[in-house]
Amino acid sequence: MSDIKVLVVGGAGYIGSTTSYLLTENGFDVHILDNLSTGYLELAGDSGLLYETDLLAPQAMHNIFEEHEYQAVLHFAAFIEVGQSVTDPLMYYRNNVAGTINLLDVMRTHNVKNLVFSSTAAVYGNPLETPITESHPLAPINPYGWSKRMMEQIFADCQRGWGLNSVCLRYFNAAGADPLGRCGEWHDPESHLVPLALQAAMKKRDKLTIFGNDYDTADGTCVRDYIHVTDLAKAHMLAVDYLFSGGKSAAFNLGSETGYSVKEVIETVEKVTGLEVPCEIGERREGDPAVLVASSEAIRKRLGWKREHSDLEKIVQDAYNWHKREGFCGGRI
Repeated sequence: MSDIKVLVVGGAGYIGSTTSYLLTENGFDVHILDNLSTGYLELAGDSGLLYETDLLAPQAMHNIFEEHEYQAVLHFAAFIEVGQSVTDPLMYYRNNVAGTINLLDVMRTHNVKNLVFSSTAAVYGNPLETPITESHPLAPINPYGWSKRMMEQIFADCQRGWGLNSVCLRYFNAAGADPLGRCGEWHDPESHLVPLALQAAMKKRDKLTIFGNDYDTADGTCVRDYIHVTDLAKAHMLAVDYLFSGGKSAAFNLGSETGYSVKEVIETVEKVTGLEVPCEIGERREGDPAVLVASSEAIRKRLGWKREHSDLEKIVQDAYNWHKREGFCGGRI
């Protein structure tokens, strides 16, 4: 696929920037829309033409779509902190849901009918079984998960109403960094295990808190499915190809299909870095399931996707290389 003009919404963020580079390398004409509230110009680099605006500014989006004939939109822009969504749900529904409605309205006006959406395993809530397949009931347990679930429903309704074609990619735990070091995980505040463990090992934070060690797992800590960000990016490109080849709207899980406990991740960080990760045991977090592991069989069979970088040591090594960059301090480069 080449010479396809795409708009990457949230393309200056962690996964959006990685995907933008991959699309550019494969001949796509990439434009980025990002309000830079959680994204960074440095991550987007030269991966595409960047418009600094907001999904809550519909006229600005109309002006951009008026100037360019986009053939697809990849939508990464969302607030993602579960705890914050509980304390400030309106912030999440306004940004994630209302902002997406604005985007869809602009797409409909300009007859852009192909959408690839960054969804989440949080749409499943507490798993009834593992590995989780796409047929698992959708029962979010927090406003963040509900905001993504609502958006998936809106896409389905728009498909029936005016022919929107969408692929929703339900991530499990995105981790790692671009192997070339152009972009990586850069959240402020940080809440994800791999960067938190690396920051503790590198003495950029005092210690890592393990939230509970009495779960029904082999070592008592939660088990999660980690997927390398470059494997995620490849799935987005395949999803665009799928839609352009006539593929029907669908939702796919994206995970490594392998579970690692919190302690196993910490041990891997110590092995890769040669550094100790100082830890403390904290209370369980409300709503944390013991095990979350994906089945990615559907996307492997239908889109031909495969995991190429999602070995845990590879994930940690690439993330460590990113965090070792001169001047990187977990918030600014």
